[in-house]
Amino acid sequence: MRTIRVASRRSRLALTQTQWVIDKLKSALPDVEFEVVPVVTKGDRVLDVSLTKIGGKGLFVSEVEQTLLERRADFAVHSLKDVPAELASGLVIAAMPAREDPSDALLSRDGTPLDMLPARARIGTSSLRRAAQLRELRPDVEIVTLRGNIDTRLKRLQEGDYDAIVLAAAGLSRMGWSQFVTERLPVERFIPAVGQGILAIECREDDTELREWLRTVADVNTEFAATAERAFLARLGGSCQVPMGAFARLTEHGEWRMTGMVAGPDGQPLLRSEQSGRDPRELGLRVAEDLLSQGAGPLIELGAAVHG
Repeated sequence: MRTIRVASRRSRLALTQTQWVIDKLKSALPDVEFEVVPVVTKGDRVLDVSLTKIGGKGLFVSEVEQTLLERRADFAVHSLKDVPAELASGLVIAAMPAREDPSDALLSRDGTPLDMLPARARIGTSSLRRAAQLRELRPDVEIVTLRGNIDTRLKRLQEGDYDAIVLAAAGLSRMGWSQFVTERLPVERFIPAVGQGILAIECREDDTELREWLRTVADVNTEFAATAERAFLARLGGSCQVPMGAFARLTEHGEWRMTGMVAGPDGQPLLRSEQSGRDPRELGLRVAEDLLSQGAGPLIELGAAVHG
């Protein structure tokens, strides 16, 4: 019986997501055993500094990728929103299962929705993208940096350090903690991170047999959306140093539409674009180019200068 080693971060959410993928694969590969290889990343170790100060995207991925390149593991499960536009040489994203809820979720200590929070309420987030959109919707609240795993953040909310926090709805759903959500922020109003709610299964490019096996859990519509959003990310050179988001979706009329946003380092100005199309990469590029025509380029350069 073949044993496949699966690299995963040690956080409860990462291990839960990895086990979910393993369970999906077990039904298609009954004669294969799976062994989880835990990895501690820089993003997990350094919790007292904002992501923008310690390197941004890749902090939760590069050390996991190294286990694949050194053949200490065969594939890895990532949250796609943590994966840089460029993968390490020799690695590929082999499959993406069906997308979970892509929206951001507000969790408030007393169940008050965003629009009803009092002035100067303290809202915790580590995301520049979330902070920019929160400031647009509620310029009167205080945005406070919040780092740590999902369970740590929930604990700090419950202990009264914050009046509310914003987390990805997908992570809460996968952990079985959706009961803590006060409201899901509509994606039309609050644009998610590129790839939010999507799991990416990464392996070595030359492992053709494993790549075929991993395709058994792939979802075509999810991969279309991810291709569009990551084309947008690659064109703009996005990182955690710039408030940036994008979301592609299939409408009820069978048309693909995508919305993107870029903001200045302090959240202003906040630029948006919405486009439709049939080719995913072309759709992502069209949204990016429209934002560049609105002045996104200087905002991205400024963000890199401020947080670089």
